[in-house]
This record gives sequence, structure tokens and C-alpha cells, in this order.
Amino acid sequence: MSLPEIHATTICSIRKGGQVVIAGDGQVSAGDTIMKGSARKVRRLGKDGQVITGFAGATADAFTLFERLEAKLERFPGQLTRACVELAKDWRTDKYLRQLQAMLIVADKEVTLVVTGNGDVIEPDQGVAAIGSGGNFALAAAKALMDQDLDAEAIARKAMAIAAEICVYTNDSLVLEAMDSTPKDQNQTA
Repeated sequence: MSLPEIHATTICSIRKGGQVVIAGDGQVSAGDTIMKGSARKVRRLGKDGQVITGFAGATADAFTLFERLEAKLERFPGQLTRACVELAKDWRTDKYLRQLQAMLIVADKEVTLVVTGNGDVIEPDQGVAAIGSGGNFALAAAKALMDQDLDAEAIARKAMAIAAEICVYTNDSLVLEAMDSTPKDQNQTA
């Protein structure tokens, strides 16, 4: 099984030292043309903004997924994993939703998840996740920086800067959202 190939953005999430951060670049591309340099691909969802999410892929598709995820969060308050599993089930089985071309990184104070249209809900290793055309660059940079004396925000900023230097579909106009997180040793998840 392969993940969908999503171009034209980089989203990176870091969970370290009691903080979780999701950062995204602002570039919107159509083919080889930059249409906009300051799009907001990272935002807060849920009651009181207790969930941070970032998307890679088609904007309209991502907003459709955000609306569906918010409905799932209302139905399953405080249960991000359950809400994401329910979203992934709908996304995979619904004829309309299956056509959506996007991926999401979703985080709350307890868990970070990558959600795809293949039905995947994946909690990344080491508290690091990245998606989009520059995702592998940001992921590699972030993993290399995790053992440094840097907080989650500093790692996310450095990883995104590296991705922006390498990926032509990624720029250095960042939107970054952060929140306090529960240390992993206090809250074990699968």
C-alpha cells in the first residue's frame, strides 16, 4: 500500500518537552506557478481550539475534511483518535470522500496522528511527523534535531527551513500553532 503523493506544501509536527507544534508553509502552487505565498494550512479545530491540524493537498478537499473532522470531534469530545478513525472510515468508504486529494496531521495535548484517504490513522514514532512534497525533507531534518537541546518549536522551524531550501513547492512563510502536551510517559497510546 502506498500513501497518496501530495505536492505543493510541507506540514511538520513535533512533540517534545511538554509541547506539540504543527508548522506549515504558505506556498500554493498550480503546476510550476506560485499562486500565493501566504496561505494558512495550519489551524485549530474543535471546542476551544484544542486540536491543531495541518493539511497537504487540495484546499477545498482539506476544508471538507476539516468540517467532517469537526463533526467527529463534536460527536466524540476529548477522543481525538476515535474521531480520526471515524473520519478515516468515512473517507475510505464514502464514494464522494474517496475522491478527496489531501492528507492531514492532527494533534491534541495527548496524541499526534497522520490521517490519509487510504484509511490510515498513524501515530508517528518519536513524536515527529511530516507530510506534503517537502515532508520527507522536513521529517529527516526534524528527526536529526530531536536529540539536540532545542524545543519543539525550534525544531519545527529549522526542519521547515531545510525543507524550504530543498523543495520547490515549499516556501519559508510559516504558520505555526503550538500547545502544551502531556508527556508520553504519563499517557501511553498504541
